[in-house]
Amino acid sequence: MAHSAEQLAAQSARKSAVHARRKQARNAALLITPALAVLAVVIGYPIVRAIYLSFKANKGLDPTTGMFTEGGFAGLQHYLYWLTQRCMTPSGTVGTCPPGVLSTDFWPAMGNTVFFTVVTVSLEIVLGMAMALVMNREFRGRALLRASVLIPWAIPTAVTAKLWQFIFADRGIINSLLGEPIRWTTDPWAARFAVVIADVWKTTPFMALLILAGLQMIPKDVYEAARVDGASTLQQFRLITMPLVKPALMVAILFRTLDALRMYDLPVIMISSSSNSPTATISQLVVEDMRQNNFNSASALSTLIFLLIFAVAFIMIRFLGADVSGSRQRREEKKAWRRRQRSSLPQAEGAR
Repeated sequence: MAHSAEQLAAQSARKSAVHARRKQARNAALLITPALAVLAVVIGYPIVRAIYLSFKANKGLDPTTGMFTEGGFAGLQHYLYWLTQRCMTPSGTVGTCPPGVLSTDFWPAMGNTVFFTVVTVSLEIVLGMAMALVMNREFRGRALLRASVLIPWAIPTAVTAKLWQFIFADRGIINSLLGEPIRWTTDPWAARFAVVIADVWKTTPFMALLILAGLQMIPKDVYEAARVDGASTLQQFRLITMPLVKPALMVAILFRTLDALRMYDLPVIMISSSSNSPTATISQLVVEDMRQNNFNSASALSTLIFLLIFAVAFIMIRFLGADVSGSRQRREEKKAWRRRQRSSLPQAEGAR
């Protein structure tokens, strides 16, 4: 009877725990419903509208009325226009776009975007980690150092672009220090590296801030135990710091990667707003296409950018460990709870 009473009490406790979890989930759903409704209007509707417009033909000028008319269904025409440079000829047939058409700048702009993303994020990982390790140490003036490090990130991007434009001018500070007349704003590779330097200077503090938050979550006792065991500084960094800071580091990389894929204002203000400039990005093509009143083909390009960003985010979250929402930790906790429940069943059966 004692075992039966204990079993009943355990079953009652498990039922109560399940009921409490379900109630907590319902309350959470009710609390986040207003926020989800606002996000659906602010974010969801523009995405759906852009996808809808991407399958519509561009508005044309009716010769009889002189008014712009809504285009019909265009299918994948706008996507093929960007991906394969297919244009409508005056005779109504589909052919290769002639030089100078905006779609011919798509793949060079895509290459620039990928180049900026890979190079800037890689440099920011190294520099951000170094800055975070320094700021995580205890020394006099640490608060002042942390505040000063965040200044570049707090400066608006337009101001940053103008600042570095002056620095990289033909008679600017960089050329004066190097003693070489480098054409930073006209030479293709020099212009690209100028954008990289400016972007790294501005956004490395953001990376360092997120990594610093992860470093501060590591218990000091772990390092003390490692030092007692004779671990060197390099071994502590490789075996303790990197594994434990990895979640925060992956979130920082995710945020910076998505931000770099949408780069627009820095190369536009600093170098050129032309779609065929050596630093043109895919976001520049969207703006340029809209300025030419091609809103439907611009919507198609925006959809392509959205799919690219979504694919990158999915890969990083699903396979590389960038657990932004904590869903992976919750799944692990649920698995551990189920294992405990399954392990308790044989004990209950044996007691019976």
